[in-house]
Amino acid sequence: MIRIGMSASCVYPLSCEDGFRFAAKAGYDGVEVMVTREPVTQSAAGLRQLSETYGMPILSIHAPVLLLTHFVWGRDPQVKLERAAELAANVGATTVVVHPPFRWQSGYAERFLEIVRQTSSATGIEIAVENMFPWKVRNSQMQAYAPGPDPRELDCDAITLDFSHAALSGHDALDLALDYGDRLRHVHLCDGSATGSDGRIFDEHLLPGYGKQPVAEVLQHLAATGWKGHVVAEVNTRKAKTEAERLALLVETLEFARLHLAVPPTSITPDVTSLDELPWPELTPDA
Repeated sequence: MIRIGMSASCVYPLSCEDGFRFAAKAGYDGVEVMVTREPVTQSAAGLRQLSETYGMPILSIHAPVLLLTHFVWGRDPQVKLERAAELAANVGATTVVVHPPFRWQSGYAERFLEIVRQTSSATGIEIAVENMFPWKVRNSQMQAYAPGPDPRELDCDAITLDFSHAALSGHDALDLALDYGDRLRHVHLCDGSATGSDGRIFDEHLLPGYGKQPVAEVLQHLAATGWKGHVVAEVNTRKAKTEAERLALLVETLEFARLHLAVPPTSITPDVTSLDELPWPELTPDA
């Protein structure tokens, strides 16, 4: 059965522990941890304690590859990836999400596939390369990744599909999923309405169903083909004004996934008396 997890980044700027807490309240099957400057995200012991406290398995680790995490675990991207895989192995996760190399990481870019395969083999962790998008600087596109933001350009063994990134790249996520084939191993559940061609570069991470991507169709395709990976919510809830609002958004995302994956609810029920009683924020494409 496909497990539906929640990235702790869904509750940003709250803490990683808050991510575990909300995932447990909403009834997710587990958590994805993005390694950041927050110490607990770098600590196997700390993450195991959070997992035990909230009853949430750690399904995956997101390597510290964002510009905001440039100095986490040093500046060597190979070391960052290796430590992320070691962390995943130590907390019982099965997958590490990593971005394609930046163009200025020339040595790493040249050996990227070799490093990914060596690290996966050494740790037993699947390393799934995430689809990214072109950057826009002064209304001109800049290729920030080498050879590019699309994992189809790489001979990698495993891929993560992100719907918001697909939107910014001007791609249809169902086309991507079909092209990825058996290499698609991990999904970041969200949505997007902006495209690089309309002048916006904001990575929206909308709730599924609030953008223009065929999110439902992709999930239905995965269920119909007996797909075995994890679907992990990675949505933006920063405009939620209260915990109840944030929880409602996360529950709605989970219910969307269960509906289209035909996954029955777990024994965990959301920690709310009635969703109808929760204040729901007004959602717009920029939420």
